Amino acid sequence: MKSSVAIQVLPAVDSDQEVCRIVDEVIAYIASTGLNYYVGPCETAIEGEDYDQLMEIVKNCQKIAIKAGCKSVSAYVKINYRPEGEVLTIDQKIGKYHKDAE
Repeated sequence: MKSSVAIQVLPAVDSDQEVCRIVDEVIAYIASTGLNYYVGPCETAIEGEDYDQLMEIVKNCQKIAIKAGCKSVSAYVKINYRPEGEVLTIDQKIGKYHKDAE
């Protein structure tokens, strides 16, 4: 794995219900990419080999939120990129904490 990103999308809307609805649409988009991802309580982590593909997904997350009905959106993004090697995978980072959930 050469790249991973974590993204938190914060739609500017009036209710928690709308926040959840819009974030659900963003997560559905992320799922549709076919990449490995993990939804956490504050952000979603995505991993892949192609840095540019991940950056395109990050860009599209904002567009999906706007299309879903919010007038503005903020996003917090963390990027881990290692073109000549491997980054830690989602499972390597948190798998040991979630073995009981399986």
